[in-house]
Parts: sequence; structure tokens; C-alpha cells
Amino acid sequence: MERVILGFSGGIDSVTAARFLSERGLGVTALTLDTTGDVELVGRARAAAAEVGAEHVVRDVRDVFSTQIVDYFVLSYVAGRTPSPCVRCNPLIKWRYLIEEADRRGARFVATGHYFNIAERNGRFYVSRADDRTKDQSYYLWGLSQSVLSRALTPMGHAVKSEIKARFEDKRESMGLCFLQGRSCREFMERRYPAASRGGEIVDKQGRAVGRHDGIAFYTIGQKRGLDGVVGRPVVAIDAERNRLVVGDDADLYYETLEIGECNIVDEEEFLTADDIEVVIRGVGRNPEGRMRRAERIAGGYRILLGGAAWAPAAGQPVVFYRGDRVIGGGITTRFR
Repeated sequence: MERVILGFSGGIDSVTAARFLSERGLGVTALTLDTTGDVELVGRARAAAAEVGAEHVVRDVRDVFSTQIVDYFVLSYVAGRTPSPCVRCNPLIKWRYLIEEADRRGARFVATGHYFNIAERNGRFYVSRADDRTKDQSYYLWGLSQSVLSRALTPMGHAVKSEIKARFEDKRESMGLCFLQGRSCREFMERRYPAASRGGEIVDKQGRAVGRHDGIAFYTIGQKRGLDGVVGRPVVAIDAERNRLVVGDDADLYYETLEIGECNIVDEEEFLTADDIEVVIRGVGRNPEGRMRRAERIAGGYRILLGGAAWAPAAGQPVVFYRGDRVIGGGITTRFR
């Protein structure tokens, strides 16, 4: 029997993925990654694996998760960036250890409960949007390598979330960042890195003090709420070096050029020449309107000229490129103008 290693939390999606894979005649090994030492979560996953008849394996990845994901998250905010830890976790933790476990056991395939599909074109593999657009998670998977995608199955690619939930009496799902474990982001960062709450000035574009902040780590570009002494004006820049926030007007937040690094582009020729590429940025800001005008190589990445201005992009945010349903690449914002 062909075996597949399935990333398994014991939630609705991973349980359903296990059932779909079993129905295809595959032997399922459910791999739970212990990222935070949550004994209750591991216990629930073990019980859920038993219910679906899957072999269950637990791997302790707390140390590498702490340094590669949690520290990255906290220190990015402290440095004035707006990170997306799930985008980083997928290639560096989740899918990495799925492949390692598959290799260790001689399994050909790996899978998760993510809602996405895989498309093959000209011998290359692409992450592709899920059928259920309301649940589609392709945005968070642009960093997966060709070697991973060539071995990945997508049991949830054609699933409809509302129909899946209707089959479960217990409809609890994991929400938010897993490592927060019910704590607020502020509480977590203050405990992990006390210097995050070092206060400083809020200034206008002319450098005049207009208020005080309680730690730049708790703010992002475009934010208006929680600014002491400032009403209705958004953060337009975060000056980490001088520990201050700069506020301005909404009009100051529109940018038509982005620079990105840490890129994963499937086919550079397609990326540089196609004229129908959609640019997607998720977060506080709003996606640019229209298609990408042009991409050009620069040191360490690419400069992206947008077809319409993007509102409030922030350093550290992922920028993902679609051509139709296919994800043709992505990268992390480094600069914008």
C-alpha cells in the first residue's frame, strides 16, 4: 500500500484530509509537530488519528520553531516590520518535517489539510487556488519548493469548507497564531521580549512630536487606532532606529513600486514577461488595483511596478503573484515608494 505522511493537528481539516486520503487507498501516517509543548493539543491529535485509523507520530520541533518562527515574528515587529509567520513556517517547518518523515519511512507522498491545489505546467509545479475561494490558502504556500510540490497531495483542494463543517458535531477550529495559545499578541511579545514595550514619540512628517507610543512593535503601517494624542491619522512610517512612529495622511500611504526579497519564483521568464499577473498583498493594506505593469531584477530580488497603487504596504509583508489560479511566485516586501 502506498503511504502518505499527513500533517495532522486533529482539527476538522486534517481529520477530513485523512479520510479523503484513506478513501483513495493510501495508508496514512498522521504527523503532529509539537511546536509549543501543548500536551492537550498533542493528546487531541492522537485521539483523532485513532478515530480515523491512522498511525500517529509526534515530532518535537519546539527549538527550531522558537528560533525560526517565534523569534522572527517578535523581532520583526521590534524592527518596525510586519511579518507573516505562517508564510515562513510552511516551507521551513511544516513541509520540511513532512518530507523528512516521508524520507525516513520510504513514503513517496506528503499532504496537509490546507485548502489549495497543485497545477503542473511545462514540467514545473505550481501552488494553485482551491475550489473554495472563501477558504483558499494558496497565498501562504508560495514558498514551497519544486521538490516538495512534486510529492505533495492536496486532499482539500476540491473540498467546500461549509460542507465539511456540517459533518462535524464539534466544529472547533484552530484560529490565529498557534504560538499565542490564547494570549493577545501584545501580551505575548511583552513576555517574550520586554524591550518591545519601550515607549517613544509619535511625530508628524515634519518631525514635530504629536503624541507618545508604548512600543513600535505594537503598530503597523496604516494603523489609526491606539495612537495616543493622534486622532484619525494613520501611521505612515516606523522609524525603528529612533524608536518613533510617523503619522500622516491616507494619501501618503499609496505606493506604485515595491521591492521584494526572499523570493521564490517558479519560472522567471514567465514572471518577467507575462502581462496578466495579479499582485496580492494581505494584511492591513489594500491590494493594488489592476495587474502588475512590470517586474525587473535588482540585487537580492525584484522591483515591482504596479498597475495601480497599493495602500499601506509594509516591510515584511508577503507579496504573492498569481496568473489565473496559479501562484507563479512570491517574496517579502523590503521597500516601497
